Amino acid sequence: MATTHQSSTKQDILEYLLKHSQATAFELAEVLDISPQAIRRHLKDLEAEQLILYASAVQAGMGRPQHVYQLSPQGRDRLHRTTSDRFGDGYGEFAVSLLDTLAETVGRDQVTSILQKQWERKAQEYRDRLGQGSLEQRVVKLVELRQAEGFMAEYHPVKMSDASIEMDGNRFIFMEHNCAISNVAESFPSICGHELEMFAAVLPDCTVERTHWIINGEHRCGYLIQARD
Repeated sequence: MATTHQSSTKQDILEYLLKHSQATAFELAEVLDISPQAIRRHLKDLEAEQLILYASAVQAGMGRPQHVYQLSPQGRDRLHRTTSDRFGDGYGEFAVSLLDTLAETVGRDQVTSILQKQWERKAQEYRDRLGQGSLEQRVVKLVELRQAEGFMAEYHPVKMSDASIEMDGNRFIFMEHNCAISNVAESFPSICGHELEMFAAVLPDCTVERTHWIINGEHRCGYLIQARD
């Protein structure tokens, strides 16, 4: 049981670093409700496994500077594999190999058209499953669908004040902290553009703008979803 608990804690640490880019031992101890001593042991193990990196140090009060940790490339890969194992990687290496074969056979332009058709079908499937609820209800459902497909997805409401008018329930940040199709996107980067088009088609009464992009070196993909006036 102790080993399982330790493994779960290490997984929680890795997932927190994925979502927040970096953290100190003290911050992790507070968030995970574990003693700083226990957190440091886990961090030492993760550093030995080369899953995290010591990024920098920050001064906190009068005490010693605190180490700031972040995921290593190996740590990010570990999380991707764990997520794929948990949900089943429906794309995986076979999908990349199949798309490469198609590109050699019919050309990359034709493959791009095929991927476009696939996203259009996916968008229709999502729209059918999201239903006709409020924007927040549909965003919540979209998060659930993406999580079931291996994406570490979540959302946050955004409040915007315009003079005396406060708009609530109309703006949301939708985030994916990993890319369940990263191996496909590396070979066919146009797939990321199709994803943005897909979200816009799923929520036709909204504008959808990309705010963060893993392919640009950021630690997550993010989208601002806003109801049209």
